[in-house]
Order: sequence, then C-alpha cells, then structure tokens
Amino acid sequence: MFDMRIFTGNANPELARKITKGLGVELGEIDINHFPDGEIFVKVKENIRGHDVFVVQPTCSPPNENLMELLIMIDAMRRASADRITAVIPFYGYGRQDRKDQPRVPITAKLVANLLVAAGANRLLTMDLHAQQIQGFFDIPVDHLYASPVFVKYLRQKEIEDCVVVAPDTGGVKAAYAYARMLECGLAVVAKQRKSATEVEAFTLVGDVEGRSAIMVDDMTTTAGTLCSAAEILTEHGAKDVYAAVSHGTITEEGIERLKSSTIKELVVTDTVPVQQFDGFPVTVLSVAELLGEAMLRIHENRSVTSLFRL
Repeated sequence: MFDMRIFTGNANPELARKITKGLGVELGEIDINHFPDGEIFVKVKENIRGHDVFVVQPTCSPPNENLMELLIMIDAMRRASADRITAVIPFYGYGRQDRKDQPRVPITAKLVANLLVAAGANRLLTMDLHAQQIQGFFDIPVDHLYASPVFVKYLRQKEIEDCVVVAPDTGGVKAAYAYARMLECGLAVVAKQRKSATEVEAFTLVGDVEGRSAIMVDDMTTTAGTLCSAAEILTEHGAKDVYAAVSHGTITEEGIERLKSSTIKELVVTDTVPVQQFDGFPVTVLSVAELLGEAMLRIHENRSVTSLFRL
C-alpha cells in the first residue's frame, strides 16, 4: 500500500490540521469551489493514484452542504484511482433518524450510509454515533470510536468529589453506565418526555444525587433542551453542582441562551464539530485529534484500533 494522504472539506478544517500535525504529515491539496448557482466543484490537486486516502469531514451544520461536499470529494478521489478511501466523519449527521418510529417517515441515517458507499467510500471512521445500530447500515467496515477516554481523563484531573454520572434521558443509560464504571462512581437517570423536536419536558429522576456533584453525559446537544431540563430536575433533588459532558456540541443560539439561564456549572465538549463562542458561559473544548489520528494511522497500517477504547 502507498503513502497515506489526508484531505479535508470546509466543515472542520481546524480538526484536520491538528490531526495532520500530530501525525507529522502534510494536509492534501484540494480545491473546493462553487458555481454561480451554488453547485459544488472539487478538484484534487495532487496525484493520489494507488494511495490510502482519508477524508476528514463531519456532517455538521450546514449538514446538507457538508454532506454533499463529502460525497463529491469521495467521488473525485475514486475517479482519481485512490487505492482505498476512508471517510472520517467525527460527527455523523442525520444519526437521530435511525428508525421508523411513526408512519411515512424516512430512515435517513441509512440513506446517508447508502450515499457514502455509492460515492466510493471503502471504510468509515466515526465517533460517538447517536445510535449503535447505525454501524449495521453499512456494508463496508466501520470503526466506531468513543470520546470517553478524553472526557474521563479531563474529569479525573478536575478531582470532582462525591460525583455521580447521570444519563439525561433513558437512551443514554448504557453510555452513562460505562462512564460511571470508568470514574468509579454512582449512576442516575433522568426520564424525559419530548413534546416536539425542539421542546423537552423532563419529569422524573431515578437515583440519588442529593449533596453530590452530577455529571451528565450525552452524545450531542443542539437546543440544550434535554440537558437544561435534566439539570433543573437534578438541582431540585439536591445536586450540589451540575456538569455536562457532550461529545458533539452542535449548539444553536437558542441552546446557548438556555445554557446561560440553566443550573449547569460547566459544559465540556470535543472539537468533532467547530465550537462557537459562548460569551458568559463556561465551556471547555477537548480535542479528539490525537485519538482520530492514531486510529487513522492504525487503519493505514492494518493494525487493531481496539486498544484505543482503553484508558
């Protein structure tokens, strides 16, 4: 196999630069422009024939633009005779639409998987999928990483006393349990009722948080409705401090305003997506560039990535 080449689109070039710097390689040259009517045009500016190519592009906001850009880049590389193309998607957009839970709705997470394979992707590297079963939507190998080693290292350094890990909804119980084991602390769950896509009403708590520091863990937050409602419940039940650790900080202006008026003491996110400024609210951004870079190197050298899950 020839040398590895790493390219990036416009979704999160800063993360790609951190990855290449950590690996000691140059970022591949690529032109991405738009026709006057908005169509995307891509040209790879170097020879990649027979090379092992990685394309770093989270499908974050704007998701349609970034997804289409990724598909076109992959198609260009396939037609340039790349030996293998790995789509590195730190944040897999449309991951919430992973099942048919009401009549006449799509399973868009599966549609995106089909589009990536049709474009020419030979492999997928992603992080903290919204639903584990999305891996099964692909007929190509999928390497699914977790941000937990990065979060746990940071949380241990903070030396938070008498903490308890909280799942802000029932769908996150398995992940919260894993964090609780790594941090060697208790577990609690906030059960919620969702009124709409943007409005959530949390209504009950399972577990003891009185006088303790609560650490909520989740894969993503956009409007911060789930986190803020859960934080309110935790405070009402006597939690001393409330922290939130979220892998993908795809937060809107509405979410920022909610966080400012919430009882959450600190929000910890990763740089899988570009993180905007939070004036007046404490946000800590942890980088997953080293983790992704090591996984890409191991994929290139056909080595196991399993050990990256260990602390």
